[in-house]
Amino acid sequence: MLRYLYLIFFFVALDLSFSFASKPALPPDKKVILKTDSSTVNVRYFDKTAINNYRKQPEFQYNDNENQPSLWERFWNWFWNWLKNLFDFSNFGHSSFFSIVFLILEYLILLLAIVAVVFFILKLAGIDMLNIFRRKSLSANLPYSESLENIHEIDFDAEIEKAVSQHNYRLAVRMLYLKCLKQLSDATLIKWQPEKTNSAYINELNDTGQRTAFKLLTRQFEYVWYGEFAIDGNVYNTINFMFQNFKNDIA
Repeated sequence: MLRYLYLIFFFVALDLSFSFASKPALPPDKKVILKTDSSTVNVRYFDKTAINNYRKQPEFQYNDNENQPSLWERFWNWFWNWLKNLFDFSNFGHSSFFSIVFLILEYLILLLAIVAVVFFILKLAGIDMLNIFRRKSLSANLPYSESLENIHEIDFDAEIEKAVSQHNYRLAVRMLYLKCLKQLSDATLIKWQPEKTNSAYINELNDTGQRTAFKLLTRQFEYVWYGEFAIDGNVYNTINFMFQNFKNDIA
């Protein structure tokens, strides 16, 4: 038994001796040398004048406070929220019938709102919506046929006065335009013929100023007459003033 113990101690001692022999020797400590930084430091400062200039510019003014919505924006926010809650299908479960019905009502209300806005805009522009969808043109109470008009046989002053007294301003504008054609024809600026178009008369004018002014008058006439838009006395007076100025220019 002791023999085995001696052998164990022998091998342990032998292993420890090899371990110490294989361990490398530590290098000697090196002396640390501190180096002094002798470089020159240039201290730079911000330009206060430039900073103040930047601070005054709107691009560099950061305001975290959100702008409050206007009364008009709050109204539309309330309207769309109300409309959204009105057609909230979750209150009706998963019924496909109610979903379809309320979806149709939703688009119907939106369509009516769009039509109302368009009608309001056209009303402000003085356009009669009823006249647009009429199949038959409004009667101008002409005492003669348009195809048989002869500008050299019409008493324009009497016809214009009669049309204005009857508040038939569309016919009065037409008489003003035909009278203008007669004035241009009498001044030999155009060659009047019943079958000619208004564009042909415009192109016959050689003077650039007269051509531009007459083109504007033609546009006003066609807008009122062929567009069948009803006008009031104020609009007629404005158009009549334009025709009178043009008459003075060609006189």
